[in-house]
Amino acid sequence: MGQLCCKGIPACWINGWLAAVGATVLDRRLRLHWTEGDNLAVLSAADCDPVDALVESWPNEDLLNDLPIARHWKDMEVLPLNAPIDSFGKRVQEARRQRHPYVWTLSSTLTDLSLKKDGVVAPAPFYAPMPGGVVLQERLLDINGAIRQPIRERVQNSLDGVARRAQIYGLGFDQAKIGSLADETEPWVDPVMEMMAFFGLALLPVRGDGRASDYGGRQRGWRKQKKVGSRGYDSFFCWPAWRQPLNADGIDALLDVWNPDKAWRWPSVGVHAAWRSAEYEVENKNDPTRAYGAERL
Repeated sequence: MGQLCCKGIPACWINGWLAAVGATVLDRRLRLHWTEGDNLAVLSAADCDPVDALVESWPNEDLLNDLPIARHWKDMEVLPLNAPIDSFGKRVQEARRQRHPYVWTLSSTLTDLSLKKDGVVAPAPFYAPMPGGVVLQERLLDINGAIRQPIRERVQNSLDGVARRAQIYGLGFDQAKIGSLADETEPWVDPVMEMMAFFGLALLPVRGDGRASDYGGRQRGWRKQKKVGSRGYDSFFCWPAWRQPLNADGIDALLDVWNPDKAWRWPSVGVHAAWRSAEYEVENKNDPTRAYGAERL
């Protein structure tokens, strides 16, 4: 069996965790578990090298342009960052009619089961806003363009933790992109990790309760907690590290049964560590910056 311990993907890094999960979505031959102690991702496959598997399954520009989440797709209505409910509904119906393999890019980023007060569909917490209204698929094309050839070397370096970062926005929520507040540092991200992290969203659908709210949709793994002495709520994402090698379907099942509030039950499903997100605090409401750190549970 081919197996690789990924020194560049610690479980406490939310983008890294999503990227490791995304690897199993990109290539269904891959399985994922985490080392105990240092909690590093371990990718394995029964009959191939994990890096070779990722390179073979790596999305190209044609695939990215055909994602149903794209602003312009087929002959459908435009789907902007703030998507009107009618446009979103038609896009979902057409993608399902075609049995499109990436229809999840819609259900893991937007939901018409929760509407903002201005009548547009609610985004997932991991669908971070970006200046200029740039949609996720356009960010993916930017990420793809920042991954220079040879792709195998870039993937290997990212998994090993020695990757070169690119001066792009990425998905928009990597805490490592934030520079000093004392200068005008532009965001830098690892494009390989950002691409893999996007595919990790396949296992995190977004839902809603049918009510209009500016709080957005409820994405799998995200929870809300009432603020002390306030009427508002804090939102945070919880994620585990597990010891048994699991493919994408196995991870999907684990996320169903794992409960972050019941640590005494974690060993029964193979979980040995877990974290919750800590959101970057913006200086003012007009600051579009989004980033998530981690707190050990």
